[in-house]
Amino acid sequence: MQRAVAHAYIHRDTPIPTLRASLGFMTSTACTAELESATLAPPGHRMHVLGVSPLEGVAYVCEELDPGEAPIAYRLFLRGARAGYLVPIHAWYEHCDSAEEIRARVAAVGATLEPVVRITTEAWMLSTRIVQRRALRVAGQGVPIRKFALQLAVDPVSGHGPFGRTTVAAFLRPNATLVDVWAVPGEPTLAIARVSYTGIPSGVGLTKDTVVLLSES
Repeated sequence: MQRAVAHAYIHRDTPIPTLRASLGFMTSTACTAELESATLAPPGHRMHVLGVSPLEGVAYVCEELDPGEAPIAYRLFLRGARAGYLVPIHAWYEHCDSAEEIRARVAAVGATLEPVVRITTEAWMLSTRIVQRRALRVAGQGVPIRKFALQLAVDPVSGHGPFGRTTVAAFLRPNATLVDVWAVPGEPTLAIARVSYTGIPSGVGLTKDTVVLLSES
């Protein structure tokens, strides 16, 4: 409530969007539909943290795609000017198109890393804000679908501790869920959160994960 009041005060001189524009966006674009059974829902793209390399100052993250496809490996920078950036390891894929080889490389790297420790998610809260609304036209579909620039903010419930921010492209429905939080070994002021949202505009919309670096600075 305090955040909403502060936001209203800051933007008190901003023109209010017209009802016609709001209704136009809602009625001229398609929204996702719930599947009848959760067991029928496609798995979507899932991320998990392989571990941390203290010498590099990075956490290695793996994103699982569709079955049979090669996973995507990332480095999440924990320190320095790129702290919080999630960067794909492009060099792994320049001369390799084999899912088995990529999985073997992921397993080999994972064995050398310090594991992260899962901690309770109830100590953090996730808040979202729609930064931008757009419509995206998909081939083979008559009605354009909704696209959002969705800001994710993960804050400690107590008001003290690491926090993080990021912005993702969400489709169809601007919903997000805080799924996991991990403590970073040797870094008491850092944590890593995993957030799931509708990030793949196919069919009724598939879920996608992102990881957010939480820091006290």
